Amino acid sequence: MVQKYQSPVRVYKYPFELIMAAYERRFPTCPLIPMFVGSDTVNEFKSEDGAIHVIERRCKLDVDAPRLLKKIAGVDYVYFVQKNSLNSRERTLHIEAYNETFSNRVIINEHCCYTVHPENEDWTCFEQSASLDIKSFFGFESTVEKIAMKQYTSNIKKGKEIIEYYLRQLEEEGITFVPRWSPPSITPSSETSSSSSKKQAASMAVVIPEAALKEGLSGDALSSPSAPEPVVGTPDDKLDADYIKRYLGDLTPLQESCLIRLRQWLQETHKGKIPKDEHILRFLRARDFNIDKAREIMCQSLTWRKQHQVDYILETWTPPQVLQDYYAGGWHHHDKDGRPLYVLRLGQMDTKGLVRALGEEALLRYVLSINEEGLRRCEENTKVFGRPISSWTCLVDLEGLNMRHLWRPGVKALLRIMEVVEANYPETLGRLLILRAPRVFPVLWTLVSPFIDDNTRRKFLIYAGNDYQGPGGLLDYIDKEIIPDFLSGECMCEVPEGGLVPKSLYRTAEELENEDLKLWTETIYQSASVFKGAPHEILIQIVDASSVITWDFDVCKGDIVFNIYHSKRSPQPPKKDSLGAHSITSPGGNNVQLIDKVWQLGRDYSMVESPLICKEGESVQGSHVTRWPGFYILQWKFHSMPACAASSLPRVDDVLASLQVSSHKCKVMYYTEVIGSEDFRGSMTSLESSHSGFSQLSAATTSSSQSHSSSMISRWRFC
Repeated sequence: MVQKYQSPVRVYKYPFELIMAAYERRFPTCPLIPMFVGSDTVNEFKSEDGAIHVIERRCKLDVDAPRLLKKIAGVDYVYFVQKNSLNSRERTLHIEAYNETFSNRVIINEHCCYTVHPENEDWTCFEQSASLDIKSFFGFESTVEKIAMKQYTSNIKKGKEIIEYYLRQLEEEGITFVPRWSPPSITPSSETSSSSSKKQAASMAVVIPEAALKEGLSGDALSSPSAPEPVVGTPDDKLDADYIKRYLGDLTPLQESCLIRLRQWLQETHKGKIPKDEHILRFLRARDFNIDKAREIMCQSLTWRKQHQVDYILETWTPPQVLQDYYAGGWHHHDKDGRPLYVLRLGQMDTKGLVRALGEEALLRYVLSINEEGLRRCEENTKVFGRPISSWTCLVDLEGLNMRHLWRPGVKALLRIMEVVEANYPETLGRLLILRAPRVFPVLWTLVSPFIDDNTRRKFLIYAGNDYQGPGGLLDYIDKEIIPDFLSGECMCEVPEGGLVPKSLYRTAEELENEDLKLWTETIYQSASVFKGAPHEILIQIVDASSVITWDFDVCKGDIVFNIYHSKRSPQPPKKDSLGAHSITSPGGNNVQLIDKVWQLGRDYSMVESPLICKEGESVQGSHVTRWPGFYILQWKFHSMPACAASSLPRVDDVLASLQVSSHKCKVMYYTEVIGSEDFRGSMTSLESSHSGFSQLSAATTSSSQSHSSSMISRWRFC
């Protein structure tokens, strides 16, 4: 594999001629480069007017390699050929070098260029590129590659220091100015001979490189009217080393090279908006500066951003009022490193209520807008603090976290949001401070941690109880003056307090399906209609015994009876309800019946749970550990009110209930999932006997649980 290197544009704030005077002092040897033992001039050419000077040197290098490797290779020194082509008229110096030693096994090519800065003629720019191709080296190819890259990057770092060293030396000698080249004065008597000399010089300027190429030199022709020299581009299309250090941070030479090459590839191939340099760098860091891997995930992200118009989300999308009122998160000043600080009071947030009121689409879009705002704030803070800031700090307060936050569909939505953010906003989280983690936190961590990569996980700091107030706590990362008031600080925090989302704001699956723009193609919930005499049933096939069926459903209208059945054989294909007005195409949702009328309970199928009566407005969550493989049927059945005794008058509650279900139609929204027993025991066991934390938020809320042979159903009523 060919290794390539491309430097940024390094700017010397000195005239080109003075830089050239400093550069020439590196020869025949340079004490600042220990491996550079010496050099001999092989060929040299000067044009008659002195504008063009071509010099070819054979350089002797003492490479820092293991003695055993040198002994196997049979050499003590490595020789390179370097050709310098100076054009004083155009004020350019092109340097081309290649290895002479082991040229049949290792191919090294380097090109450097000194030119005048395009915006300031008294400054000089320097660029450098190289390639390394190791074809074979006695079985030590990997070792030689590492040695070569180490030596090369070491010399790159010293390059600017060496020039500045010789500039200081010149200054100590009183040389602070070198005049520019100017054509020699021409007298009329010598005009003809001068003209002839110019033609001869121009001819030689072209012939010399061709002759050199025949001797094995690589590189471009010298500067001439027919072969103009390339010039350094403007800052818009090339990166300046000082710009990188100021806005992107301290990068190694190879990291700079990866950034420049990937950026150049985007400019040449990508049709559309090019990401900012900071964002390109994030993708490279996320893949340890592997260009191919970074390019792959970045291209996927660019396609995603374009498809969903994410670049314009801050200008074109307004968060729904429900989010503004009940999403307990917001930006709050910055940490001690200058990173923007985002505060999330997760323990005070009604996860289920937000999902049910908004759907996953709106929640994801809101999280994306938070990330886009974070990118914008990073740019602002970079300017304010005068140093690169490319990530933000997130403070998560878990005070109030309980089992309601482990609601399975909500956790699944969280994981999917995390997946989208990880893929499109890599390396944006600088630090995550998790405060007041309760005893239930390990359960949530078990669910979430497998989806967090190791680099991100190392940025997590978790504090239980009030540990964040002690040594090594919050004060190490956030100034005392901006610690939020709800954490016993002095700063008033304007982050919403969250709370219970009213059920009146809940939306149906059909309403959520009709969103204009989809970021996901699937939804968590399905809706179903239940009619008198026509239950809704779903089929779940279990291959491995001890698997776990989990469910979560809301009774949106009417009262229903929930049953679970088992059968060794599969029912016939689902029959669609044919009750005229109750067609499955109605807004009420699906109605599917699986149990054939000829089937007999106890012979063809069996009941594995006692029936559970669920009232309108209830939310039911539960699980069933399967005992046998086969086919399990979950059934929602219309619940008829029991007939009143003949001697008794109808009760008011019964009359009101009968009026509510007078249409003989119920509606449920449900979610089901099958998980392996080992996963269930590792992360979900504590849910089996949980009570909803919402009972503490609403005085009108009640909670109860019913235990059946092999499962526990937790039920919550919301008012």
